[in-house]
Amino acid sequence: MKMKLLLVSAMFLYGFSATSQEVTYEEYNLENDLHVILHQDNTAPIISISVLYHVGSKDEDPKRTGFAHFFEHLLFEGTENIEKGQWDKIVSSNGGSGNATTNEDRTYYYEVFPSNNLELGLWLESERMLHPVINQKGVDTQNEVVKEEKRLRVDNSPYGKFIENIKKNLFQSHPYKETVIGKMADLDAATLDEFKAFQKKFYSPNNAVLVIAGDFETENAKKLISDYFKDIPKGAEITRSFPKENPITTEINAKAYDSNIQIPASMIAYRTPGLKNRDSQVLEMISTYLSDGPSSKLYKKMVDEEKQALQIGAIPVTLEDYGMYIVFALPVGETSLSTLNTSIETEVEKLRNGLISENDYQKLQNKFENEFVNSNSSIEGIAESLAEYYTLYGDTSLINKEIEVYRSITREEIKEVANKYLKPNQRLVLEYLPEQNTAN
Repeated sequence: MKMKLLLVSAMFLYGFSATSQEVTYEEYNLENDLHVILHQDNTAPIISISVLYHVGSKDEDPKRTGFAHFFEHLLFEGTENIEKGQWDKIVSSNGGSGNATTNEDRTYYYEVFPSNNLELGLWLESERMLHPVINQKGVDTQNEVVKEEKRLRVDNSPYGKFIENIKKNLFQSHPYKETVIGKMADLDAATLDEFKAFQKKFYSPNNAVLVIAGDFETENAKKLISDYFKDIPKGAEITRSFPKENPITTEINAKAYDSNIQIPASMIAYRTPGLKNRDSQVLEMISTYLSDGPSSKLYKKMVDEEKQALQIGAIPVTLEDYGMYIVFALPVGETSLSTLNTSIETEVEKLRNGLISENDYQKLQNKFENEFVNSNSSIEGIAESLAEYYTLYGDTSLINKEIEVYRSITREEIKEVANKYLKPNQRLVLEYLPEQNTAN
């Protein structure tokens, strides 16, 4: 077993007095290429055990969308040694909690326990990786669960379908054009053998990272990890090759209709670079400056001063291959959606044509440093950050160093990046309308 010890730290001030704490960690690979990251913190008797699999909705067969999210549910069904329906009972009866999340790029499972249950948590995750039971009964059960989730969160939720309409217009070739929850018809049509093949391909040690964070003794943890994971067979090498998107050079105009809303919305979206591109961090600063909260430029102008919008905000989506910067606004009274769009473009144009003030720039820096400190303030947050920095960014040390990137971003760079990605001919303008307007 080859081990590599990495002890990294970064200390900084944010605002006037708060200080972050260094995140120390050790990482190494087992012989089956399971990557392991250990962060020891004995200040509280809790421990987080998590496994991130490098599989998301972008890895699916275009005719079988929704598989990654489906497996988020399916791999709680049971294993050869855990009866169906017992997973959550085992966790809760031992004082723990757990869950899982899926996005376009990864699936993340975790448990948080009192620290004396480290071995239990490792056993659970090794069972999920080595001995999952994938049978027709479990598939049918989870199919109904996913359908109910879609009805609740998408079909019957106000503005619930906006993201699928953004994605299908912003992406033409890349699998990001599909939603994470996928199409229910694809899941209905899938065979049991297709589900088994998906599990075999992606849920293997060489496509995963195991993170333990919290109160544990290092040598004991390493022994337990070896006991429970070293004999899990390595999977076949995974190769990825996704279509590239052509640049957007002409404004895209689209409409979508929602039977769950009464107030229309304007949604403007730009396709942005993937998360390893420095420009994506600059765009995060731009998003915060323009549309993050009541102190942002768009909120102050369109909600407070001109009373044009009931609400305005942004969703910066940072993904592995591409990103999205989405601005949304709901009008006041008879204010037209085109008026909202004009006001949004006016503020974006100011970014393209001039530098933000020194005062605004310092506020941005303070806010990002504050958020950086908070992201490392809990065991659960540290564990997820370590897993994502390793898997998606290819650099675990960013847990301590990413703030240096934001600190180095200049006002001139903000202007440059706004000109590079946020021009009117590079955007999607989506009118999101109440369904009764369909006939007009």
